[in-house]
Amino acid sequence: MYAILDIESTGGKYNEEGIMEIAIYRFDGENTVDRFISLVNPEREIQPFVVKLTGINNKMLRSAPKFHEVAKRIIEITQGTTLVAHNAQFDYRILRTEFRRLGYNFERKTLCTVDLSKKLLPDAESHSLGKLVRSLGIPVSDRHRANGDALATLKLFKLLLAKDIDKSIVKEVVRAETLGELTEKQLDIVESLPSETGVYYMHNKDGDILFLGKTKNIKKRVNQHFTNEGQLARILQKETKKVTFERTGSELAAILKEGVELQENKPKFNKKIKDQCFSHGVYIAKDKNGMLTLRAEQANGHARRLSSFNSLKASRNFLNEVLKKYQLDSLIEPEKRNELITEIEKKHSVQNRTLALLDKGRQLGEKSVFFIKNGTFQGFGYADLNHQINNIPILESIITPMKGNPNTTFIIESYLRKYKIQIVELES
Repeated sequence: MYAILDIESTGGKYNEEGIMEIAIYRFDGENTVDRFISLVNPEREIQPFVVKLTGINNKMLRSAPKFHEVAKRIIEITQGTTLVAHNAQFDYRILRTEFRRLGYNFERKTLCTVDLSKKLLPDAESHSLGKLVRSLGIPVSDRHRANGDALATLKLFKLLLAKDIDKSIVKEVVRAETLGELTEKQLDIVESLPSETGVYYMHNKDGDILFLGKTKNIKKRVNQHFTNEGQLARILQKETKKVTFERTGSELAAILKEGVELQENKPKFNKKIKDQCFSHGVYIAKDKNGMLTLRAEQANGHARRLSSFNSLKASRNFLNEVLKKYQLDSLIEPEKRNELITEIEKKHSVQNRTLALLDKGRQLGEKSVFFIKNGTFQGFGYADLNHQINNIPILESIITPMKGNPNTTFIIESYLRKYKIQIVELES
């Protein structure tokens, strides 16, 4: 559980500042479950440059609650959380200073999104909150006000969680918690997991990942681990002290994410997944009259590919389906046939194309975006605005980079045959 925090202070001498506005979003890793936003009467003068920066003046704060009147609410909403802020050292110091004035020792674990973004977004031109979120296409309003900056930090933190392939954020938080032996009641944590598509992580008492997997139903799959018999199930039941998860919305995202994170984390009890590099395909060729034809054959890496397969049988089965569905055998007029085959190709092939594939997001209004550049998979992320998708520099900044290879090509083209998802052509 996290508490996304932003504070606007009065300015002044070190440790003499006061809080004049505070915003806290209690965030469970997926959703905001509580929030607290308030002006605060700091009982001291606001520095002129702060008034100019924030627009908050002494007159606005005369009727605002004093810190001791909101202190209990702050303790409650941050209880059991890790504080997350952009330049967390500053916000945490100011908050602790205010509590010390009341004679209370306020202590919480902290995460700094400046440090996290430097690690996970090393190529960003700037790691200041305003410039960073703009470069990522994240909409922000009310800059230099607590609520506006807290919301921007929340959106940034969600993106950082998604880009954190080696799970260093989760590991640090899990490792910092006091973890005892799981009771039968604690095993029922599975009941709080969502029945949704995603990737799940089974941790030991040190926070290390013992096992991770993809599934279309997180709750059901984790429940199976805790109730199954067999050597692996018994080991996981004994050693698992916590289960975390990431909803992906898209099954394709879960498949790709699992493959990358298995390579990065090498969990102790996962079997190595064999690459499914395609060995065959359905290819497009021209006959002597200039008419396009389709044929199933062994992959050669050069021919114009309609789709990729791991066997000649699968290639032929798909070819027969396409011929029947589009009645290509009866279509002998070259122009119409060529036009139809080209349209079919656009639905199934990523070869030599620069594309954004759009699939289900994790919540309403959001889309998962898979970026393919010159036929090679670059990574995926999430977006809720069209300009994030159509602008390649922004798209490259919001995706989690992943190394494309014949295996990812096979996975993606297999998915395109199975599901109907939106394909957006991009200019290289």
